[in-house]
Parts: sequence; C-alpha cells; structure tokens
Amino acid sequence: MSPKPYEEFPTLAIDRPRDGVLRIVLDGPDLHAVGADMHRELADVWTAIDRDDSVRAVLIRGAGDKAFSAGGSFELVESMLDDWQVRTRVLREARDLVYNVINCSVPIVSAINGPAVGAGLVAALLADVSVAGRQAKIVDGHVRLGVAAGDHAAICWPLLCGMAKAKYHLLTNEVLTGEEAERIGLVSVVVDDEAVQDRAMEIATTLAAGAPTALRWTKYALNNWYRQAGPLFDASLGLEFYGFGGPEVVEGVAAHRQKRPPRFT
Repeated sequence: MSPKPYEEFPTLAIDRPRDGVLRIVLDGPDLHAVGADMHRELADVWTAIDRDDSVRAVLIRGAGDKAFSAGGSFELVESMLDDWQVRTRVLREARDLVYNVINCSVPIVSAINGPAVGAGLVAALLADVSVAGRQAKIVDGHVRLGVAAGDHAAICWPLLCGMAKAKYHLLTNEVLTGEEAERIGLVSVVVDDEAVQDRAMEIATTLAAGAPTALRWTKYALNNWYRQAGPLFDASLGLEFYGFGGPEVVEGVAAHRQKRPPRFT
C-alpha cells in the first residue's frame, strides 16, 4: 500500500512492511540527528497516524543498525540561541511531540540500536513497547548541553525507572546501555543488537493483529499516568527553553564543537 497520505512528511522514511504496520525510519546525517524540518514532522506525524484507520501498529527506528537518533542537530540548537521566534516555535514542536505520541491511539513500538538521544529519545521511550539492543546507548544529554532536562524526561523517567534512577541519569548524563536500561525498567525488552529490528517487527505485527479497540483503549487508560503529569512536563519544558536563552548552553555548544569538556561557571 502506498504511503501517499504521509507525503507531507518528506524527512521521515515511511512505509508499510506488514499488514496494518506503519514504519517510520529516521534517516539522516550525523547518526540521524533531528534537524528543523524533521523536528516539525516528527511532532506532527502522530496526529496523521491517529486519523488513519488502516494503521493498527507503528514501528519507529533509525536507518541501518548504527543508531536510533543522535537527537536534535546542533544547527537546530544554535538557531534557537539568539532567535526568540525560533526558540518559541521549537518549544511548541517539542511540546507537541510528547503530547502527540501520548495521545496517538495506535500502539507504537520503538527499535533502539546504537545511540538514542534528545528528540529521538522522546519517541523511543514514550513508545508503548521499546525494544533495545544490549549495547544501545541511551542518554538524555540536556544538562551536559547546559539546559534543564525538558523534552520527555520529567513526564516519564520517574514512572519508568523510579525517581532515584531518573535523577541519577538525568543529572549525571551517564550513558545507559540497553541492557542496563531494561534492568531498571526504562525500556520494555532487551535483545542482542542484531535481533532488535526483527523482534520489534514481530511485536508490531502481533499488535497489528490484535483487537484494535481493546488495545487502543488500554493504551489510552494507561497513558492517563502521563496526562496527569502534564504540568510537570510543561514546567520542565519551560525551564529547558528558558535555558536556551542563557550563557550555559552557549558554553555547552562551544564545548561540543571544540570536542572538549564544558567549563561551566
């Protein structure tokens, strides 16, 4: 079946590999970093999926087996630093990405190989079932950049892995392997790295064959845990984007560009 209804999302590679399964592939330079166009489309595609009755499960992955996504591109970050309008637009998209994934009624499966960071990590962890390779590298990355952990972190990390582990990893930005992420409950399933895509597709196919309204209503009820945490998320997102107008993120970006540790004062 042709993915013509999704032609308005040209930065996302979208196909239908199995009956009822829609696959979204993040494919771009620098380990599938999310640029301005992809950021907008990744936020909006979920509402289109929610209206498409032919889709009974979604699989989201990175192209190849090297990475899920390296997160927001540094070009996108730098465009926000001195431009209030850009910062406001990206804030709205970041908000919509989280809420649109949560409110999309279709079950979502993520397949995580390699790095999963930032904006890409939002979809990976808010998916209803997350499948990670043992050597996947999961890291939030915000405080290392010099901004508060906004995006999805406050709304789901404490629920998924508990407050102690959430604080440890969000404050230190210590990288989690897929194996450790599964051990603490941050992801649903861990498998050998070479088996990630097959296992994720198997789960998506099983969900697509299930009772659609039963699955959707179960997802809706469970995601009320996220909806009631909406004010926490809104606060974290506001604090993150307030930081994009401050000096710490300037140093964080410079340190990345110069491949050195940041020197925050």
